[in-house]
Amino acid sequence: MANADEPLGLTVHSMPSPNQALDGSEGRRTAIGRWKMIAVMLCCAAPVIASYFTYYVIRPEGKRVYGELIDPQRPLPATSAIARDGTPTTLRALKGQWLLMTVADAACDALCERQLYLQRQLRESLGREKDRLDRVWLVSDDAPVPHRLDNGLHGATVLRVPAAQIAQWLAPAAGHTLAEHFYVVDPLGNWMMRFPARMDTEGAGRAKRDLDRLLRASASWDEAGR
Repeated sequence: MANADEPLGLTVHSMPSPNQALDGSEGRRTAIGRWKMIAVMLCCAAPVIASYFTYYVIRPEGKRVYGELIDPQRPLPATSAIARDGTPTTLRALKGQWLLMTVADAACDALCERQLYLQRQLRESLGREKDRLDRVWLVSDDAPVPHRLDNGLHGATVLRVPAAQIAQWLAPAAGHTLAEHFYVVDPLGNWMMRFPARMDTEGAGRAKRDLDRLLRASASWDEAGR
């Protein structure tokens, strides 16, 4: 039996040095700073992520999308273009606004005229949200645009781009041509939707619903104007 008068044995651990304490504090501050930076980045990106999640995953109102979603999306290329007044520009200068695009040669046959008419009507049908959508006609040759189209093109963006360069970015559905479709480009500059070929009036109504959903889904981060 141990002697009751024997002193207790105590183990004494050395205290951390001042340098060790400072190293630990510095590490914690660095980690906290990184987490704060990540949180700020997530807050900035959240509206865009939420709007695309809402549109692509939840699909507002639970209705089937009329347009065909492009996957993967195709960003605006750094392609040179010429405005109708002869001013040089690029396709990337179109970024910052929702775009409803059509493609045709300058002669603009009956299909082209109908496309330009539906394009104008679709934008007008958006009411107070119409200023968030630009009409764009990509002219695929060097011929002059007929003056008979002047009234209908008022407020539209007309850019002359070689057909071969357009075809490297946009693509029609199998068995159709570029001129038969409308193409939707988001404000980030991504081609993200293609409407069915030779859309009729009923189809235009369904396309309007798609455009309405897109504009509602992006309302938190996209505003009128570039």
